[in-house]
Amino acid sequence: MTELAPYAITDPISRGRRHAEPAPEYRNHFQRDRDRIVHSTAFRRLEYKTQVFVNHEGDLFRTRLTHSIEVAQIGRAVARTLRLNEDLTEAIALAHDLGHTPFGHAGQDALNHCMTEFGGFEHNLQSLRVVDVLEEKYAEFVGLNLCFETREGILKHCAVPKAKELGDVAQRFLTKQQPSLEAQLANLADEIAYNNHDIDDGLRAGLLSLDQLRAVEVFRVQHDAVIQRYPGLNERRVIHEVVRRMINQQVTDLIEHSRATLEHSSVKNVDEVRAQAGPLLGFSQAMSAMNLELKRFLRQELYAHYRVYRMSDKAKRILTALFEAFMHDPKLLPPEHAQKAATGEREDGLPGRARAVADYVAGMTDRYAIREYRRLFEPLELT
Repeated sequence: MTELAPYAITDPISRGRRHAEPAPEYRNHFQRDRDRIVHSTAFRRLEYKTQVFVNHEGDLFRTRLTHSIEVAQIGRAVARTLRLNEDLTEAIALAHDLGHTPFGHAGQDALNHCMTEFGGFEHNLQSLRVVDVLEEKYAEFVGLNLCFETREGILKHCAVPKAKELGDVAQRFLTKQQPSLEAQLANLADEIAYNNHDIDDGLRAGLLSLDQLRAVEVFRVQHDAVIQRYPGLNERRVIHEVVRRMINQQVTDLIEHSRATLEHSSVKNVDEVRAQAGPLLGFSQAMSAMNLELKRFLRQELYAHYRVYRMSDKAKRILTALFEAFMHDPKLLPPEHAQKAATGEREDGLPGRARAVADYVAGMTDRYAIREYRRLFEPLELT
């Protein structure tokens, strides 16, 4: 096993768990975190939560689950090369979307609008809430009781007022410190995964064309290379070959640029990593520019495509209607969630009720949200 770099997170320097537990016998602390995440209910729900395309639109499109696995795969590969903690990187990657709503970002926008008067909603904060509060499996504590470093990595960004409420896990947003390198890496692996795989899904759905994508430099360079080397290759295999080369190009750039930055910074430990003015991991200037061009292209040509927009608009109407119905009459909630809404209201008034309703709606899969909508609003759905 490769010896970890001195600025990697290791078990002995972990800030530990919120509730003390005996150390695991045959795995390290971050492997335990990963295993708890994989066995969580929220993780299983990701199988039926939208990445870009609603699950029932096709069996081969990415879901939040497959996306999270792809992020973990990229993260582990880079962590191994840079001698960072693979297990921590994997745990963060697998947990980073646990709080995402059904129907992707459209669902988040709708729920955030519904929660405007009650503290708002943001899936990043909800992911932390899932692992800290909402998962109920263990006899001695609520949540998954993950290590500080895993929880810190899940919380990628946080507004100052909210950071003051969250305590130590959000302290860095108040002191302007950096997260661990493993947290930085999981965030970058997320970016690589969704940018490239959204291209693949967009092409598969017929919402993007190869001609359109050739306007994007990072795609065009690899597409030219593939066509030149494999002139008779069918289109499906061309697409796969181009996408895998794009991922490899970005991963290689990330490794080489980050390695050079780390050497130049001369950081010797995690505390010095945290004290830096900015992240130490990242892409070169040239690759950053190409990635920005790609993001802008996807925003304009895929995420704003009228078919995606129609789905997003429908999703917003579904989640808004569900939230308003449950907020107006919590008795419509399943008994367990109705009890949580009552407890929340008793402790914190209407914001407490609203947060319990948001927890329930955010936890839904796409198909469950559609089913609940039909049960509430379609006359023929009686149960």
